[in-house]
Amino acid sequence: MGLPEKEQQYTYADYCTWDDGERWELIDGVPYAMASPSTTHQRILKKIAVRLEIFLEGKPCEVFIAPYDVRLNAAENTVVQPDLLVVCDGEKIDDRGCKGAPDMVIEILSPSTAAHDRFRKFNAYQNAGIREYWIVDPDYRTVQVHILENGRYFIKIHGETDKIPVFVLEGCEISLPDVFADV
Repeated sequence: MGLPEKEQQYTYADYCTWDDGERWELIDGVPYAMASPSTTHQRILKKIAVRLEIFLEGKPCEVFIAPYDVRLNAAENTVVQPDLLVVCDGEKIDDRGCKGAPDMVIEILSPSTAAHDRFRKFNAYQNAGIREYWIVDPDYRTVQVHILENGRYFIKIHGETDKIPVFVLEGCEISLPDVFADV
């Protein structure tokens, strides 16, 4: 199959046929091309992922980093590749990625993805029932933490000197001075 066209609706089955070397996401059947991440983005991602991986050693939850497909709905017309996700239910993991809502998702903003992460993905994550969604802003050195309560996200903004407790991982904290050091 050729490259997707914006006017057409697609499913995960269609998505699996796109072998053009590009990264794509589907949100409600609409395809979105994804740009390669910057060096700053990768440094922040690595720091958070390492801290979560160390905390989760010997625990049932698991950390995954992009590219990693997350099929968010039963219709399989929403497939995303979050920068980082935590899954605590091993039944959701298969050879193709995660089927269903992860417990936590982290997206790191870049100029080309900021609106996508703040609006389209925010709504997709909230609708799918992802319990904790972080939006990391490297330019402002902040993290917006969204906690799902009664089907809606409630937000708390953390600055570069804060330590953030991870809601879905009791006892886990991420130190933003460490995350933003050398960035």
